Amino acid sequence: MNEPDLEQRIVEFVNRPNYHPLKPRGIAKQLRLSEEDTRDVRKVVKRLVRKGQLCYGTKHLVQPASRKPRNQLVGMFQRAQGGFGFVRPTTDGAPPERRHDIFVPEENTRNAANGDTVVVKVTRVQRHGQQRSAGEIIDILERYTHQFVGTYEMVGEVGMVTVPGKNFQHPILVGDAGSKGVEPGDKVVIEMVKFPSLGSDGEAAITEVLGKFGQPGVDTLMVVREFGLPDEFPDDVLEDARQEAEAFDESIADGRVDLTDLTVVTIDPKDARDFDDAVSLERLDNGHWKLGVHIADVAHFVRPKTALDREARNRATSVYLPDRVIPMLPEAISNNLASLQPDRVRYTKSAFIELTADGARVATETVSGAIRSRHRFNYEEVDDYLEDAEPWKDKLEPDVHRLVGEMHELAMILRKRRMAGGSLELSMPEVKLELDRKGDVVGAKLSVNTESHQTIEEFMLAANEAVAEKLADLELLFLRRLHPSPDQRKLKTLTEFIRHLGFECESLESRFEIKRVLEEAADTSQQRAVNYAVLRSMKKAVYGPDEDGHFALASDCYCHFTSPIRRYPDLTIHRMLQTLFEGGRPPNDRGWLIQTGDHCSEREQRAESAERELTKLKLLRHLSERIGQEMTVVITGVEKFGIFVQGVDLPAEGLIHIDSLEDDHYDFDETTYSLVGRREDNTFQLGDRLVAAVANVDLDQRELDYQFVRRDGASRSAGKGQPSVRRDQTNKLQRKGKGKGEKKGNEKKRKTKSGGGKRPRQR
Repeated sequence: MNEPDLEQRIVEFVNRPNYHPLKPRGIAKQLRLSEEDTRDVRKVVKRLVRKGQLCYGTKHLVQPASRKPRNQLVGMFQRAQGGFGFVRPTTDGAPPERRHDIFVPEENTRNAANGDTVVVKVTRVQRHGQQRSAGEIIDILERYTHQFVGTYEMVGEVGMVTVPGKNFQHPILVGDAGSKGVEPGDKVVIEMVKFPSLGSDGEAAITEVLGKFGQPGVDTLMVVREFGLPDEFPDDVLEDARQEAEAFDESIADGRVDLTDLTVVTIDPKDARDFDDAVSLERLDNGHWKLGVHIADVAHFVRPKTALDREARNRATSVYLPDRVIPMLPEAISNNLASLQPDRVRYTKSAFIELTADGARVATETVSGAIRSRHRFNYEEVDDYLEDAEPWKDKLEPDVHRLVGEMHELAMILRKRRMAGGSLELSMPEVKLELDRKGDVVGAKLSVNTESHQTIEEFMLAANEAVAEKLADLELLFLRRLHPSPDQRKLKTLTEFIRHLGFECESLESRFEIKRVLEEAADTSQQRAVNYAVLRSMKKAVYGPDEDGHFALASDCYCHFTSPIRRYPDLTIHRMLQTLFEGGRPPNDRGWLIQTGDHCSEREQRAESAERELTKLKLLRHLSERIGQEMTVVITGVEKFGIFVQGVDLPAEGLIHIDSLEDDHYDFDETTYSLVGRREDNTFQLGDRLVAAVANVDLDQRELDYQFVRRDGASRSAGKGQPSVRRDQTNKLQRKGKGKGEKKGNEKKRKTKSGGGKRPRQR
């Protein structure tokens, strides 16, 4: 029996009027399920509890959701360094007053680890002088992972593994690991046999020895294993890809529109290896524009219920690590068959959008097409063209030369119209690491959003919205890209903070007021503070079928259509279009869409977390050899215990502990994200620029401490007489804080590209 059918049978059984609460095995017995289905019942019941369709009663008996106690919620657990933790409830089934994080004392955390989905019983406790919600974890519905990465050590005759982070306060017993050939100091992968809990040590088995930290590739392997990222493609998936390659002959079959005579170009990063979007554009006789956005037809090669589809859904997204890309699809598909290479016939799902002269959309047509790209541009070439188009006349065909100029013209019209409609644009430049051949950091560079990037972005946004509205007009359910509106409580806090910075503003519950403040802060010393604060007030973008809209884009109806090579949600949209082209109607399966949307959202967040963690590891190793080095940093977070800062030129995040700020006594102001000193104008707040020195690097715990040196000249709150690190203090830091087991090296480093794939546009 497939899982949706099993879910339905269980829900119907539990909701019968004469149902008496049973444990999952009892339900399986009453339903007379096969042995195979019986094994799945517990897992299915947990998923139904997580979705709010069932609940647990006393002694773990399964009950209808209608009997769920009001003080019982489902959420995701995050453990803090002190052993206590917090549960963030899922919104389904949680009343508004209980959608905030629930504090869980250490003695009530059971043996939950970061990311686990848990059932929490909510009570009220006195904490920090206030009545606050607190909870007790009564069940763990789903483990985020059983696999962890740590450092192997011998304690007497016993093998132990220390896992970095907040999950486990004490090393995990692994017993005799001699058969693995592991040595003290090795980074290893463990599989938990028993999770530790209060008063009970954990146990695990070593499943893989990765090697010593610092050896080439070990840091990447650590992150791949730690986050459970996919590695090699299974043989049946590769075989599927080979068969697709053998069958593809670039012929244009019936039902596919021949677009090979169109002037079509691609614009991508220099090091891109696959090209999944192309553009055409023409002016119509009525003065309108006809924009063509042509997207690689991945659905032609990745069919439902195949090994390729199974693996693509499981991965859900390509993962962009600093030194490699883990693709969603095998390279035979992503870099060849579906890649819109120049002068090759390639299949597309194409959206033709008719726009008025001032950028208003009046019609959308979608087709299965076949194109032949006339030219491959990189962003730098287009920026060069936009600076001076004349020299490019000798390099390009006349139609291509005309196309680039008109593309820029229309894109700027669309951008102006989008901004006038309330779309928000945060100025948060991204810093990319530059690595040598061994994967070590040799520098970093700022990713600049130039007009060439903006041109492609506007066309992709236009296509995503046009396709979404086309599906919505047909009253179809589909995977939307959702960006929910911020909590009103957070917007009120944001309003107070912005006013504290000196900006006169109305309530920032109005998006247009947020937009006005962002524009007013642009190119001022307070720009970072304002942008960070706005970003912190926002929710995460996710996938799902609900009509919640996209807050940042000010769009009521939006989906991801333009990157099916690297995002599974886009592939689902392409398949819906293909069904429509063939005269069918896609099923309105809300349950499947919710499940797939949740899965794709989780995979996207996992990919982003893995990228951040590997970036952090590489930066920590780099800085462990540079104790005392001063760098400009910006404040990214403020807590009672200190200030989180991130390097401006090298994006290493670390902590300036409040105990190291000896010039004043500081109080924490949660409303303004500030540490406020007793001396006049002596504050540290979100977005301030400082100069700090690298004080200590703990490679095992992955922690970086900075020492405050002085305020940066561009900082809002630059003041006089601030403490600084004297030369003798810096020398002391250099002697004291070297990373464990690391050697200095002055060998000549060679710069290489950091990945070769094009990052998806994730609006």
